[in-house]
Amino acid sequence: MLATLAQAVVNGLLIGGVYALVSIGVTLIFGVVKVVNFAQGEFVMLGMYISFFLATRAGIDPLVSLLVSMPVLFVVGVLLQHFLIRRVLGLGDMPQIFLTFALSLLLMNVMLLLFTADYRTVHTSYTDAAIDIGPIYVSVAKLIAFVVAMLLSGALWVFLHATDLGKAMRAAAQKPEVAMLMGINTNRVFCVAVGVSLALAGAAGSLLMPFYPAYPMVGQVFVLMAFVAVVLGTLGNVTGALVASLMMGVAESLGIQFIGADSGAIVVFSMLLLTLAVRPNGLFGGWAR
Repeated sequence: MLATLAQAVVNGLLIGGVYALVSIGVTLIFGVVKVVNFAQGEFVMLGMYISFFLATRAGIDPLVSLLVSMPVLFVVGVLLQHFLIRRVLGLGDMPQIFLTFALSLLLMNVMLLLFTADYRTVHTSYTDAAIDIGPIYVSVAKLIAFVVAMLLSGALWVFLHATDLGKAMRAAAQKPEVAMLMGINTNRVFCVAVGVSLALAGAAGSLLMPFYPAYPMVGQVFVLMAFVAVVLGTLGNVTGALVASLMMGVAESLGIQFIGADSGAIVVFSMLLLTLAVRPNGLFGGWAR
């Protein structure tokens, strides 16, 4: 029983690390630009397809393809902010929601048109490998994804707290008008925020590719979990999104292990409802952003 419990916790933490990259991207855009990005999952999907085609056409390992998917999606994020999101800032919530939701539908249907709904997978030398730690089996592919996800999350924290651009981003998130008066180019800061957010989504897609299939609707799975993590961890709180994602991964894994194969989402959403009933502002609602 204890071995089964430990195995479920380990599995949950490993997948929770990937959830964290997606949810941190969502909360970064919301915290800085004040826009809810419903298309974040589709950019995870694009990252998966980039890694898939690099692996199948050029023989590039999905982990190495991070060096391609992240810069490509960073540029896409900068262009998205400059040419689309910037146009709806200040117009209220509905135009922003419709914009990102329409972008989500557009990307999903374009990929369906181009590549159909077929599942595409990449098999690497470590896809089926596992490390035995007593009675616990740790998937090497998932362990690598977790470690890289945590390193990227740590790098983002350092960027936000130790660099001038990161501090400018935090200032623009808190008081954009005051930031502008202090000489901060908020449009540049917003472009970087959206670019970094989409780069994290691309990284998540590349990390998933060795053990998760790519298909046009795959983003819907991850964006749903990301929004739950963002709400649980308090809107705009990057650290809260990280911790909530790990908690969700464990809760989902425990639900699948002890209740049923399709009960993971039920456990996660039950946790969300219980948290909102007790702490409507999220688990970290009392913390500073």
